[in-house]
Amino acid sequence: MFGIIVAAIVAALVTSSVTPSILRWSVKVGLVDIPSARRVNTEPMPRAGGIAIFLGFLIAVLLTVTVRQFSKSGQHTWTPQVLGVLAASSFAALVGLMDDFKNLSAKVQILAMAAAGCILAVSGVRIEGITNPLGGTFGTTYNPLINWHPLGIAASILITIVWVFIVTKTVDAIDGVDGLAAGVCAIAAATLALMATLLHTKEGPTVALIAAALMGSCLGFLRFNYHPAKIIMGTVGAWVLGVVLAAISILGAFKLAAAVSVLVPVLVLGVPLFDFTHVLARRLLAGAPLTVADKRHLHHRLLERGWSQRQIVWFIYSLATLLCITAFAIFHMGRGGN
Repeated sequence: MFGIIVAAIVAALVTSSVTPSILRWSVKVGLVDIPSARRVNTEPMPRAGGIAIFLGFLIAVLLTVTVRQFSKSGQHTWTPQVLGVLAASSFAALVGLMDDFKNLSAKVQILAMAAAGCILAVSGVRIEGITNPLGGTFGTTYNPLINWHPLGIAASILITIVWVFIVTKTVDAIDGVDGLAAGVCAIAAATLALMATLLHTKEGPTVALIAAALMGSCLGFLRFNYHPAKIIMGTVGAWVLGVVLAAISILGAFKLAAAVSVLVPVLVLGVPLFDFTHVLARRLLAGAPLTVADKRHLHHRLLERGWSQRQIVWFIYSLATLLCITAFAIFHMGRGGN
C-alpha cells in the first residue's frame, strides 16, 4: 500500500510541476485550441497538457516499479507486460501530439490506436477470454471457470485491439469541459488500483502501482485543468489516458476474477463508454457521419440546459463513482468476498 501511495504522489507532483512549462511551450509553438461552435472555451487555450500527464505517469512508474524490483521482497516487476504498457502509452503520446499539431485524419487515428493495441497484445497484455457476467452464482461457492470461454491467439489480439480503440475514443470524446476527462479517469484508475491490491497474484501489486500513477497524474493535472482551466490535455492526454486505462483493465479487471471479467471493466469505465455508445446510436439514427464531432454528448446537452461546467463535472463524477462502487462490489462478490 505504501508503494501505491508513493506512485500516486510522485505522479501528481511531477505532473503539477511540469504543467506550467508545458503551458508556456504550447503558447510559444502555437499549440492552442481556438474557440469554435463545438468548443466550450471562449478564448484560445493551450492544449498540450497531456504531455505533463504522460511525464508524471512515466516517471512514477519507472521509479516505483524499479524500487520494487530491487526491494528485499525480490519481486520481479519489470515484465514484458509493464514494458508493453510504457511502450504503448509512449506511442500514444507521440501520435496524439502529432494530432494536436496537424489534426490527423480519422483513418490515421484508427490505425494509430490499432497499433497501440498491437503493442500491448504482443507484449502479453491481451484479453485471453470472456465470460457470461450474469452466469453462475456469486459467493463462496462460485466457480470462476463456469461460463469462461478462452480465446484463440488471433481472436484475443483482435478483441484487445478493439477494446483499446473503444476505451481511447471514449476518453477522447468525454474531454469536452474543464476537468471532466481527468477527473473521471482518476476515479476509474483509483478503482482499478484498489481492485489490484486485493489480488493474490504476483502481478497485482505492479498493476496497482501503474493504476495509482495514472490516478496521481490526473489529479496533478486537475490543478490547472479544473474550471476555469488554464490548459487542456489535448489528444496527447486523452490517448495516453485511454491506452493506459485499457491496459490496466486488461491486466487487472479482465483477469481479477474470470467470473466478472466483462462486467467489471465496463462498469469502471461506464460513464465514457455509455455516453459514447449513446452518441454513436444517435448519429446512426440521424444518418450523421460517425467520425464527425458534434454536440450530442452528455456534457453538451447539460450545457444547453444551462448547467455550469462545475455542476456538470461533479454530476458526472458522481455517476462515475457510483458505477465504480458497483463494479467493485461485483468484483468483491466474484472473488467470494475474499
